[in-house]
Amino acid sequence: MRAHYLQHAPFEGLGKIEDWLESHDYVVSSTHLYRNESLPDLAEIDLLVVMGGPMSVNDEEQLPWLREEKAFIREALTRDKQILGICLGAQLIASALGQRVYANAQQEIGWFPVQGNTHYNGAAFHIPEHITVLHWHGETFDLPHGAVPLASSVACQNQAFQLGRSVIGLQFHLEATPALVAGFVEAEGRALPETEFVQTSTAILNIEDQVLQASNKLLTSLLEYLTNTEKKV
Repeated sequence: MRAHYLQHAPFEGLGKIEDWLESHDYVVSSTHLYRNESLPDLAEIDLLVVMGGPMSVNDEEQLPWLREEKAFIREALTRDKQILGICLGAQLIASALGQRVYANAQQEIGWFPVQGNTHYNGAAFHIPEHITVLHWHGETFDLPHGAVPLASSVACQNQAFQLGRSVIGLQFHLEATPALVAGFVEAEGRALPETEFVQTSTAILNIEDQVLQASNKLLTSLLEYLTNTEKKV
């Protein structure tokens, strides 16, 4: 199997996703868009992972490669590729499908809970009713048409969605590792505003092991669901 990821900043790599891909014998390739690298041939990809980044999906004038990336994501959607979008990646999926991406009422930066959608009884990925995850975003999006909302938080309504069986967008970072979190803080954590939904750099770095492990465990379940590699009982 072949996985490809789109990276938008040097400090926003695969994190725990890389471990999962290696353990499942994926051939992994990447496009670092901030280096103006070329996008691959979609025929060579089974799983597409669209990572986060500090820019907005609306920054097409300053970052013209965003237009090409959105067209690439639209094409991947039409070909029914398995797609995981994380933070900016989820926003890019929404934007590629014609939905608005805009400033959220609150910035949400740090470890805060999300609530899984317990009211939806259909065939969709299950996010727990309460789990604490890493957030690092100031924008939100309108759900794509036909998307199933999977989670919300106090600060942001649209935290996760699913399209069909093979596309999931997350506003938060289940792929977080201590090294990845340290990279986030080093790159963007020096001038964090003091608000109800923005933690200090110290609080972000000093996350309890069990919180991080629960987040990573949910990532494993999500990847197994998305790629149809769930163990059958």
